[in-house]
Amino acid sequence: MKTNLRSLVFFLSPALILLSIFLLIPIGAAVYMSFNKIGVEALIDPQTISFVGIANYTQIIFHDELFRKALLNTIIVLVIAMPLTVVLSLSLAVLINSKLTKFSSLFRVGFYLPAISNTIAVALVWKWLLNGDYGLINYLLSLVGIDGPQWLTNEHTAIFTIIMLVVWKGIGPNTILYMAALSSVPDSVKEAAEIDGASAWQRFIKITVPMLAPTTTYISIMLLIGYLQLFEEPFMLTGGGPVNSTTSIVMLIYNEAFKYFNFGYASAISMVLFFIIFAVSLIRIKLTKLGS
Repeated sequence: MKTNLRSLVFFLSPALILLSIFLLIPIGAAVYMSFNKIGVEALIDPQTISFVGIANYTQIIFHDELFRKALLNTIIVLVIAMPLTVVLSLSLAVLINSKLTKFSSLFRVGFYLPAISNTIAVALVWKWLLNGDYGLINYLLSLVGIDGPQWLTNEHTAIFTIIMLVVWKGIGPNTILYMAALSSVPDSVKEAAEIDGASAWQRFIKITVPMLAPTTTYISIMLLIGYLQLFEEPFMLTGGGPVNSTTSIVMLIYNEAFKYFNFGYASAISMVLFFIIFAVSLIRIKLTKLGS
């Protein structure tokens, strides 16, 4: 028994060491920093670090208007982009799996391309497409007599450009997941329902969608976590502007840490974000269990 235990520890020790170095130690450091005031001078003189208790958290929750704005922006993207991504991914998966669709393999590759494309490069292309002065989208709109808006510099439209980009990027991999899930739906069940007189729409709603519930739950949770950690898209497209209308929580953390060098405050925001993600994910899982 002792030999087996020693062997287990021996084989697991590399993974445990890596886990500690790259996960547990950074998390512990972030928790410690969140209760302290740490500026750039602390990199030279650690004695400048001062303990502030929960002052960072009270400032975030009760007094920081920018955090509330960033949280609202993140929620807007989440509430609009997540259902859009799920619905479009499922629709495309059903369409590609349909016997009426030819060249389905080509469509699979095409829809997956956004997922494997570099986000920075993709954002630069979108930035050109959405440019209000010489962008392709406004040029096409001008051909039909429509004066396109300043997509990226108008505070009312900038957030929707972020939503368009994240939905476009999220469709590909989730379509592949839905296609794999659709292949596991038994044809015999759908054929039996067809014999009983169920229409194609009724078979889809009453049979296919409920049997895809585990996949939908997984996709929803992953999208939820991903959209709450939104950073690259607003950072590259709008820089958080105009007037902080596209600043996300993670972008706020980035600015506090690497622009204003408020490392303690940035760590506190990251811990708040962690608890938000944990709570929302837990609620989503509980709701799924209640509905099943």
